[in-house]
Amino acid sequence: MNNFLKRITNLLFGLFLFALGVVITMKANLGFAPWDVFHQGIAKTVGMSIGNVSILMGLVICILVFLMGEKIGLGTLLNMLLVGFFIDRILELNILPEMGSFISGVAMMIAGLFTIAFASYFYIGSGFGAGPRDSLMVAVERKTGLAVGVSRGIVEGTAVLIGCLLGGPVGFGTVLAAFGVGFCVQIVFSALKFDVTRVKHETLRATLESLKAQ
Repeated sequence: MNNFLKRITNLLFGLFLFALGVVITMKANLGFAPWDVFHQGIAKTVGMSIGNVSILMGLVICILVFLMGEKIGLGTLLNMLLVGFFIDRILELNILPEMGSFISGVAMMIAGLFTIAFASYFYIGSGFGAGPRDSLMVAVERKTGLAVGVSRGIVEGTAVLIGCLLGGPVGFGTVLAAFGVGFCVQIVFSALKFDVTRVKHETLRATLESLKAQ
């Protein structure tokens, strides 16, 4: 039970940190990251908050990847529910300034990407499963046989295109986020000596069975 509590704490902290990183990239004022362009475009169209749109789309993607044969974990569900919730709460606090210049915006964007990278260390390391959007990329890779980078490009490119058409903010920051987050994650994981391939993710069923056994 102590191990479970430690893992769930890491997961929750990681999801909060991820939401904080997303808001930091938004405040860079250089255009949103790919998925956030999509969420904001829908939010502007239907009159919802970006956090609630993130939750709604997370639910849709969870159903889609489940139908495509991907396994769902506790982390998948909590990612779907909490990241959007935390984004809205952080935005409501209005404690992060919006950048007014290109240089400060780039610095803010990089800070946000590194925050997301640290968040990934905590929530991936908890072993409760990937987030809905990462699961979608894996599902596309499995179904098409394309390389993971190509699958990610297709999924995120489609998200940006739809979001842009709906009025989502696209800019230099969108490109920086798309190509920079992988480098930031690699730097953080290397610094923390974290080997993501050694993490064994539990399905939701396995987690529930483990709790019952305790």
